[in-house]
Amino acid sequence: MTAPDASKPDETTETAPGGLDASPAPAERLAALRAELARLGLDGFLAPRTDEFMGEYMSARAERVQWLTGFSGSAGFVGVAAETAAIFVDGRYTLQVMDQVDPEVFTPRHVTEAPPGAWIRETFATGARIGYDPWLHTKAGLARLKRAAADVGAALVAVSDNPIDAVWADQPAPPDAPVLPHAVAFAGESSRDKRARIGAELEKRGLAAAVLTASDSIAWLLNIRGGDVPNCPVALSYAILKQDGAVDWFIDASKLTDAARAALDNSVAVQPFESFPQALEALGAGGATVLADAAGGPVAALERLAAGGAEVVEGEDPCLLPKACKNAAELEGARAAHRRDAAALARFLHWLSVEAPSGRLTELDAIAHLAALRARGDRYHGPSFDTIAGAGPNGAIVHYRASPATNRRIEPDNLLLVDSGGQYDDGTTDVTRTIAVGAPSAEMRRRFTQVLKGHIAVATARFPKGVTGSQLDPLARAALWADGVDYDHGTGHGVGSYLNVHEGPQRIAKAHSAVALQPGMIVSNEPGYYKTGAFGIRIENLVAVAAVEEPPEGAEKALLEFETLTLAPIDRTLIDPAMLSAAERRWLDAYHARVLAEIGPQVEPEVREWLEAVCAPL
Repeated sequence: MTAPDASKPDETTETAPGGLDASPAPAERLAALRAELARLGLDGFLAPRTDEFMGEYMSARAERVQWLTGFSGSAGFVGVAAETAAIFVDGRYTLQVMDQVDPEVFTPRHVTEAPPGAWIRETFATGARIGYDPWLHTKAGLARLKRAAADVGAALVAVSDNPIDAVWADQPAPPDAPVLPHAVAFAGESSRDKRARIGAELEKRGLAAAVLTASDSIAWLLNIRGGDVPNCPVALSYAILKQDGAVDWFIDASKLTDAARAALDNSVAVQPFESFPQALEALGAGGATVLADAAGGPVAALERLAAGGAEVVEGEDPCLLPKACKNAAELEGARAAHRRDAAALARFLHWLSVEAPSGRLTELDAIAHLAALRARGDRYHGPSFDTIAGAGPNGAIVHYRASPATNRRIEPDNLLLVDSGGQYDDGTTDVTRTIAVGAPSAEMRRRFTQVLKGHIAVATARFPKGVTGSQLDPLARAALWADGVDYDHGTGHGVGSYLNVHEGPQRIAKAHSAVALQPGMIVSNEPGYYKTGAFGIRIENLVAVAAVEEPPEGAEKALLEFETLTLAPIDRTLIDPAMLSAAERRWLDAYHARVLAEIGPQVEPEVREWLEAVCAPL
């Protein structure tokens, strides 16, 4: 896919290529796949919603699960057998999957409560041959599936060509977006210095090289940006980083602009993309010790290394942590990008306050207007993800995406949830605001205030170095838990620097995390509440981890805290002040005073006047 075009205010209404706009997908597609499996002598096939780069965002060519089922969510897994088929989703998508998939064709299952392994045990018998594409599975994920198959005497069989591709007649072509350099002024460090630094770490560990399969790691390491997938400025490619800092980069060379070529020094060797498997085998021919990410990379890469004779050391992508810990230039860029983004948000929220009470606006109207406002900003390249605008019950669908078929009017006396973000040269934004249109109910105000209390608890947390996001997660949920309610998604995800809006390894979530929060990391703070069929609530700011400059007297450990980056008013009409403590009120008033001081000078007089009212002390 080409780089996002900021001149298009609403990309959600465009016809998807390759039949991807069919929802539910025609049952004939599954029938064609079953016929292909029979031709290959397979009794089933396992298809995760991913590509060979293991990215969340993929090119249209790789959207095999969506083409087969109609499900457009960012995480899913399909199992196909001769007589039955299932689609597995997490808690974010339990409502969406019912809207987009024909349950008579694909049985929806919760991926943790009724996982693929259980389905394999229920579905197959001794002697069954179940196909899989080794470029679409991690080693650990595949091992779980193999154990399930072995339990019933079945076997998983690697296929050299994906059978879905064989029956997808109008499958889109591979993306060919141009590759551009990312200026050192924004990156804060040259590619040569990054490669030398990480190469030296490889040498210390006795590693000859590291295999990189994550497109955002390669974009960060080489200081390049692309547009091969929606919303994330990456170029789909692979790389091998050697201990001397040299890189073999496997990419379609026709995508490299003259500027990108000029920015690469002679220690980066551009290689044909299709030669990557053979290069892995050649790397192992001398018995080299090679680092490969078994958790985040395709199992096929590990197998090719081993086939060549390499000593494979399984470990984390060596770019992951350095990329997550933003340097001073990247942090300053994030602040600047958020200020510009906030001006667009202020104009949007002011517009909503004027137009929404009429009841004439729809979700798609809101999406288009916000996109147009962002496109006016400096250094803007496009959205960082497809904007979520959920009115009323659509707001309860966590990763809802408005379409002409689902587009709902923004009705009075209801809630509108808007989750959006932008990609700028100097940073990536992601912000959610829940807006009351008309008079909110007492229940809406109570739940919103509980979510706000959780948001403030995270924003104001101070914690010793070594604390992980999973240890902070309960702070966001405590007020909701007290009423016996919760939300079924993480509280925070890492965010890149003009890169992927979802970035590891940091996160704030119930699930255990072994990665401590470190200075420079950017993470979202987004507790929520969702009442099925009624409304959804989420309050999201991005925050940066920072060292506490003046720790309290007697502190025995170095302390960290969060710097809030996002600047957008929080709807005071949804707050029950009696539920807030004095400290929580002080935080909210100080936050709103900062929004007014930093954003007010950027906007038109009528928007500033509105900001003054909505940012007034509680």
